[in-house]
Amino acid sequence: MAKRVYINDLTLRDGHQSTAATRMTTEQCMRVLPIIKDAGYEIFELWGGATLDSAIRFTNDDPWERLEKFRDEMGGGDKIQALLRGQNLFAYNPYPDDVLSAFIRQSIESGAKNMRIFDALNDIRNLRIAIIATKAYGGIVEAAMSYTTSPVHTTQYFIDYGKTLLSEGVNRIAIKDMAGLLHPKDAVNLFPGLRKEIDVPIVLHTHSTTGVSLVNLALGMKYGLDMFDTCISPFAGGPSHSPVEVVAVIAERMGLDHGLDKDAITNAQEKLRVIFEELKGSIPSFGKFRRKPVHFDDVPVDKVDRLVEAISKDPEDLETAIEMNHEIMADLDYPGFDDRIFVSQIPGGMLSNLQKQLKDMGVQEDMMDAVMKEIPNVRKDVGYVPLVTPTSQIVGSQAAYNVMAGERYAFTSNEFRMVLAGEFGRTPGPIDEEFRHRILGDDAVIKTYRPASYLMPGLEDKVDEPYIKTKKDLLLHKVFGNAADEFLKKKYKK
Repeated sequence: MAKRVYINDLTLRDGHQSTAATRMTTEQCMRVLPIIKDAGYEIFELWGGATLDSAIRFTNDDPWERLEKFRDEMGGGDKIQALLRGQNLFAYNPYPDDVLSAFIRQSIESGAKNMRIFDALNDIRNLRIAIIATKAYGGIVEAAMSYTTSPVHTTQYFIDYGKTLLSEGVNRIAIKDMAGLLHPKDAVNLFPGLRKEIDVPIVLHTHSTTGVSLVNLALGMKYGLDMFDTCISPFAGGPSHSPVEVVAVIAERMGLDHGLDKDAITNAQEKLRVIFEELKGSIPSFGKFRRKPVHFDDVPVDKVDRLVEAISKDPEDLETAIEMNHEIMADLDYPGFDDRIFVSQIPGGMLSNLQKQLKDMGVQEDMMDAVMKEIPNVRKDVGYVPLVTPTSQIVGSQAAYNVMAGERYAFTSNEFRMVLAGEFGRTPGPIDEEFRHRILGDDAVIKTYRPASYLMPGLEDKVDEPYIKTKKDLLLHKVFGNAADEFLKKKYKK
């Protein structure tokens, strides 16, 4: 019997977050979920990340009702996963422990039994309460390491961090390669290194932005990783994840059993293509997106075989494998890759949003290259933080300010100053003290303890507002503030 690999679907969360600005509605999601719920996927990441904020701001959907519809359709929450930003929950700043615990409890009760928990700085202190609360309320913890590269972020750094996560009692560990920065030359050391030390399932989450994700997925299968994140076309490729239509063929050609129902996925793709057309106006301008269907039989098997053969060698022929990755995706007309991101480290969603922000501010397009060159410099100044929400927005915005002003740090955002002051946590690398004091001033108080330990409880004070009628309303109000208030007012006015 062939060895089984487990495939996860992220189409209804990260797929539209990465390609369509998280604009898929609950109604649109519910056209697809009944088709794929029994298609052989191990986990469905359906909630969390930016989906809550987008639901209340743009699609006029109640996030709790969305999750509960998913749960009811799935017959329970055992296969439903939510992406949780550690102490930041589903927003951008740290929240008090009581708010964090209450939100996690309600999330599990409403249907997200699996919590993928990460911290933008890989500060374990920002994960501990979320891990404890998830386990206490009957959830499954998948702790994710935010992958990046720098003089600090070596292979050994991530192996040690994985061991630290394991010591916290987590159920799974994910490699969260949110910008596609994991180069195969590093993957061939990281994957076996983690596999040797980690005795719980390891999940590979890698975006296809830089044009190497198919190689990394094949290497993950070779080195015994357990679960692999994918999306269904047309919400795959580009800044999103590798298309399941291709990943399934790679697994087959490697002699592995993926257990997927191809007919169900093809049927779901037909629904998704209609939804894709409905959302076109919301899609950020990140290259071109597929217009034609992709069937499993369309995948060029000869090139898949060449990729598989290349990574099967000892040592691996990574140049050939990467070339085949590019050719396979190009043959199927997926969005092109951008390997400049290996230097700038800008996640795909951040890149498209930054381009739009600069355009809205009247900045010329030719300044974008200067901003991309400045981002690594700003990142170095703040201790080589991984670029993932919220640090990606903070660093990207600061780089844009530096370029537009023509002088570095003539203006600094409040959030940038918060990073320097330790309000988001401990940075991976040290920050130059002279630089810190130049930006913050000599009298600044630097927070050295766990960020949430400085926060007062959030649920003890009574909130007397007519539009807050339930505990779930209160939690939205506490986390999303005015945006939640405006949503709830409209909801109950109806």
